[in-house]
Amino acid sequence: MNLFLSNLILAIVWAALWGGLNPTNLSIGFGVGFIVLWIARPLFGATDGYFLRAWRILRLIAFFLYELLVSSIRVALDVLTPQNIATPAILEMPLDVKSDIEILLVTNLISLTPGTLSLDVTPDRSTLIVHAMFADDPDAVIAELKTGMERLVKEVFEE
Repeated sequence: MNLFLSNLILAIVWAALWGGLNPTNLSIGFGVGFIVLWIARPLFGATDGYFLRAWRILRLIAFFLYELLVSSIRVALDVLTPQNIATPAILEMPLDVKSDIEILLVTNLISLTPGTLSLDVTPDRSTLIVHAMFADDPDAVIAELKTGMERLVKEVFEE
């Protein structure tokens, strides 16, 4: 049986035993189930792939939340201060991710971050067109997006 499915079943059992299938009980049950499966992984002959991917997903979420906070403050300061510090530009970012889901996730995470917006993907799916609100140094913005969002998304989908 798939470890993720086992983890979901353990979460549901946990929530049922605690008297309600609410998000809190399911979340706690999922966490407890994850720990139990991690401890019991030698019994299943399981590889660490599931646990490594879960770690990478958590790292991507934490990175995105940090970027969301920093960019929100930066945009708010630009809006609230009298001087205009924005230097908008449209940038072409070469893509290392190849699958549809990876491209979708990268473009959505970039668009959800204030100050950046994914405009289009070229037909050959090799370049992402991005509008950046703060593009003093376009190469630095592209490098930041590639070493941040794109790299972490690519790691999540590695085998």
